[in-house]
Amino acid sequence: MESLDDIFKPDGRLSECALRYEARDGQIEMAKAVAVALSSGKDTEFRGENAKTLVVEAETGIGKTLAYLIPAVLSGKRVVVSTATLNLQDQIVGKDIPLVAKIVGQDIPAVCLKGRQNYLCLYRWYQYRSNPQYLLHNDPWLDKIDVWLQQTATGDRAELDWLSEKSGLWPKISCQSNQCLGGDCPESPDCFINGLRRQAGNARLIIVNHHLFFSDLALKKGGFGDLLPRYEAVVFDEAHHLENTATAFFSKSFSGYQLLDLLADIERQAESDLSPETHDDLLALTGGLLQRLEMFAGIFPGPIGRYHLDTLFNAMTREKWIEEVELLSTGITRLIDRLTSCEAYGEGWHHLAKRAGELNDNFRDIAFFFDHNGREYVYWYEKRERTVTISATPLSVAGELQNCLYGSVAACVLTSATLTSGGSFAYIKERLGLSDEAEFLQIKSPFDYPRQTLLYVPEHGFPDPSEVAFSESVCKRVAEIINLSDGRALILCTSFKGMDALAAYLAEAVDFPLLVQGTASRNSLLHSFREETHSVLLAVASFWEGVDVVGESLSCVIIDKLPFEVPSDPVIQARIGSIKEQGGKPFFEFQVPRAILALRQGVGRLMRSATDRGVIAIMDTRLFSKGYGRTFLGSLPASPVTRNLSDIEQFYGKHN
Repeated sequence: MESLDDIFKPDGRLSECALRYEARDGQIEMAKAVAVALSSGKDTEFRGENAKTLVVEAETGIGKTLAYLIPAVLSGKRVVVSTATLNLQDQIVGKDIPLVAKIVGQDIPAVCLKGRQNYLCLYRWYQYRSNPQYLLHNDPWLDKIDVWLQQTATGDRAELDWLSEKSGLWPKISCQSNQCLGGDCPESPDCFINGLRRQAGNARLIIVNHHLFFSDLALKKGGFGDLLPRYEAVVFDEAHHLENTATAFFSKSFSGYQLLDLLADIERQAESDLSPETHDDLLALTGGLLQRLEMFAGIFPGPIGRYHLDTLFNAMTREKWIEEVELLSTGITRLIDRLTSCEAYGEGWHHLAKRAGELNDNFRDIAFFFDHNGREYVYWYEKRERTVTISATPLSVAGELQNCLYGSVAACVLTSATLTSGGSFAYIKERLGLSDEAEFLQIKSPFDYPRQTLLYVPEHGFPDPSEVAFSESVCKRVAEIINLSDGRALILCTSFKGMDALAAYLAEAVDFPLLVQGTASRNSLLHSFREETHSVLLAVASFWEGVDVVGESLSCVIIDKLPFEVPSDPVIQARIGSIKEQGGKPFFEFQVPRAILALRQGVGRLMRSATDRGVIAIMDTRLFSKGYGRTFLGSLPASPVTRNLSDIEQFYGKHN
């Protein structure tokens, strides 16, 4: 078997198999470090000591996917590769693994597992397909899915490129964890998920996303089985998402939507299984419970938003809260009794009763938050237009990761383009509970930022985000920059309000095509942005990362202000409070590092290849007026910095 040097050298196997391959010192450095980490866990029956842990920040252009896939294959171990996005999963399976197979000259037993909702459920499909009311509508999608089912080996929705993301059909026929009949399902032998799990048992590489990985960890923690076969090592790509994903899966929540989904499934099951009289009796009970849920949602004060649960007692007594909780819980308990009495009518009724029981247990556990000792969780609610969610979220996931992850595998590799703030891994080490034995490796981008980019920050005297004049000033200045860049700009905003204000102003101020998040699907907007070279794309949230537009169409990234999180969020507030109680400085230890990681993701949209070039414009003078601004600037690529618009004009004059 060839060595890593033989594979990655300029005239090695990788250059023979990949078009336009350029040997990179950083890529071979990372590959060797990953190989050492994976080889450290030699005992396949891992004994529970801390995993050999490697953390690699590999900036854009390193080629980190191949730098961990090739040593993972050569290690001979069963390795799980976990990503934050389905897109990266599909890229690894469809593009990278076939390339690695050519490089190493052998087939690679690999399987890709996604969350249940990505796969068709045969039991639900046959129920839906046989319902007379759907047959009357002559739905054209039914025949297309019938044909697809004769061809597909996975049942993966990603194969249905003709099915809209907003289609109402897929939620009715896809797999859902709270609706799975498990071993009682008559379609269990042919179930797509069961088939993929069998494949996973024989695979050397198992490609998952973070949500599925942590679903598996949460199940194991609760003693409820597992989703993944035993593995010896795990590689987390896009590892900057780990804390948020782990937080979601080690949290508990009860929402009106969960109960509404249960009631809808009960009604569907009743239509197919029950006599008219029994059907009507059950629906009278579900109708009463629906009214009780609406009354419960109505007791939450304030406008739409997120709040601490204990603030409820400013609007009502604790006794009143307990009364309302007991009324809803009693309604769910009565429903459980009725569902149990229907078990003779079919295999689905036992599962529905079990699901209602779990929902009620979760609800009571969160609702009686004041009975819990300690301060490991923050209890909060989110009020929406028509319903409410109550949640219990851990203040820190470091302990959970130490207990459930690092002690269960031989080796653990975490990698991303953005893991440091101010050149330090301290934040990620603390938040993810990484031990002092963990190895940290920082690999800089090979791209020529000094020659090919320019960083612009407005001049002294430009309003900062706290000033009333900020919004208008940003709109005017952004219009000037876009005219200098000839469009070709991605504008990243920290709020929808800011995005909408910019979009309204630019619609009148510039002549370039404007693409605004929310007016079309993400994929459609990105396709138009790539194809219309001089267009301008305005976006928030998810567009700060995962946008990969190579070439002239993206020649300018504009960021309206530093992406500090809203400090009124109850989870953020509680984590800030916890750091204060421990004598720390939450602004510098928590808020600044999180904002830096988000900013680096946004800035990273500009350079996606060695030939890209352009301007990064951050419209926030706090980069110079505040002491912490130096930490932000020190975390960004080595672009020349200017505060003069004429330098942008000169830059584009040189490079156009």
